[in-house]
Amino acid sequence: MARHSFFSSVNAIVDQAARFTDHDPALIEQIKACNTILQVRFPLERDDGSIEIIAGWRAQHSHHRLPLKGGIRYALAVNEDEVMALAALMSYKCAVVDVPFGGAKGGICIDPSTYSERELERITRRYTFELARKRFIGPGIDVPAPDYGTGAREMAWIVDTYLQLNTGELDAIACVTGKPLAQGGIRGRTEATGRGLFFGIREICDDADLMRSLGLTRGLAGKRIVVQGLGNVGYHAAKFLIEGGAILVGVAEHDGGLHAADGMDLEALMAHRRERGGILGFPGATALPSNSAALELDCDILVPAALEGQITSENAGRIQARIIAEGANGPTTPAADAILNERGVLVVPDVYLNAGGVTVSYFEWLKNLSHVRFGRIERRYEESAFTRLVDVMERHNGVAFSAEDRRRLTHGAEEEDLVNSGLEETMSAAWHTLRATQRSHAGADPRTAAYISAIDKIVVAYEDRGIFP
Repeated sequence: MARHSFFSSVNAIVDQAARFTDHDPALIEQIKACNTILQVRFPLERDDGSIEIIAGWRAQHSHHRLPLKGGIRYALAVNEDEVMALAALMSYKCAVVDVPFGGAKGGICIDPSTYSERELERITRRYTFELARKRFIGPGIDVPAPDYGTGAREMAWIVDTYLQLNTGELDAIACVTGKPLAQGGIRGRTEATGRGLFFGIREICDDADLMRSLGLTRGLAGKRIVVQGLGNVGYHAAKFLIEGGAILVGVAEHDGGLHAADGMDLEALMAHRRERGGILGFPGATALPSNSAALELDCDILVPAALEGQITSENAGRIQARIIAEGANGPTTPAADAILNERGVLVVPDVYLNAGGVTVSYFEWLKNLSHVRFGRIERRYEESAFTRLVDVMERHNGVAFSAEDRRRLTHGAEEEDLVNSGLEETMSAAWHTLRATQRSHAGADPRTAAYISAIDKIVVAYEDRGIFP
C-alpha cells in the first residue's frame, strides 16, 4: 500500500478551495508548488567515537513574501514529503493571519531523546552551516523557529552559528525566532501557540448563533475539553482554556489516555507526569484502553495537539466533540474532514488556530530588526500619564483607590502585555475574516474558507510583484 502523502492532502484542500474562486489555474498550480527543497546529509561523530550519517531537509514552499518562515523539527518521522507539506501549511497560515512571510519548514530525521546534549549541538550547528552556505537562512531570506523536538536551546545554537558565519551583519539575530531572551528572544513566545488557540476558541465560543447551531451555550465557561498531547502547545492551550472556565475531562499522551468526567487538575497532572514519567495512574482519573480512545470521549471541544493524521476516516464517525480545535498541523485527514462536516461538527482549521506561534515569531523578528524591546520607550510615560489621571479622579471624587486598584490602573504596557495584545487582536480579526469569507461562499466549511482567504491574499502578493497579470 502506498504511503499517505501529507503534501498531496494539503494540495487537495487548495484544489477544493480554488473551485470557489475564479483565479487562473496556472496561478493555483504555482501557489501549490513547493518552490525549492534542500536535502542535506552529513556525518556525526557520536560521543562514543562512532560515525552516524544524519539526514535533514529545508523546504521553501512559497516566495510570494520574504522572508520565509517555518520551524525546524527533530523526529524520526521527518521526511521530504512532510517538510514540504508543513512548509505549504506555513504559507497559508501566514496569509490567513496577515503575517507577511512566505512558508518554509525544516527537519532532521532523528529521535532527539537518544542523543546527548553535545551531540545535538553538533547536529544543530552543522545543519545551520549547511543552510547558511546554500542561503536557506537569513533575516531577509528564511527565518526558522522551534517545532516538534526543538526549542530555545536549539535556536540559540542556530543564531550563534549564524553570527559566526556572518560577522558584522547588523540584523543577524533576526535569522531565527524562538530564541532565549538573552539572545534576542521575546516574552510570550513559549506559550504563544497555546495562547493563540485559546484566543481563537474564546472568540468562536462568544458567537451565540454559532454555538446555538452546535447545541452549545455561549462562552467558554463549563465547556468540557479533551486535549491530545500535553507538549508545549497542548499544555498551554489547556491551561488558558481552563483559566477561561473550561473543564479538562480527558487527555491523551504517548503512554495512554485518561478520563475524568468531573475534571482534572492540570498542574497536578503535569507534576504526576514529571514524577512518574507518564500520565497513567493519576488519582481520580480512569485509564482508557488506548491513547486514541481519548479522541472519542464525550466532550464539547477536542484539541488534537500532537502530530498529523490523528483523526481519520476510521475514527471520525465515533468523535463525540461538537468542536475540533486543531492545535497540531494536519491532525485531521481530508476523508475525516468530510465525515465530520457531514455530521455537523465544527472543525476549526490548523492554518488559523495554531498560528499564534508564527504571529509572535513575527513580533520577535520585528523586535530584532528594530533593536529595541517592546514597551521600553513608552511604558514609563504611560505610567506617569495614568498616575496623573488617577490622582485627578481621586481629588474630584474624594475617594482613594486601593493600592491594588491603583497599581492596575497605572500599569504601563510591558513587552509581554503588548505581545499578548497583538496576538489577541490577530486571532480575533482573522476569525472574523474567515467567517465573512465562509458566509460569502455558499457551501464552504471553515477550512475551505481559510484556504480561500489565503489563496486570495497570495494572489494579490503575486500580482503586486508583477509575476501574474
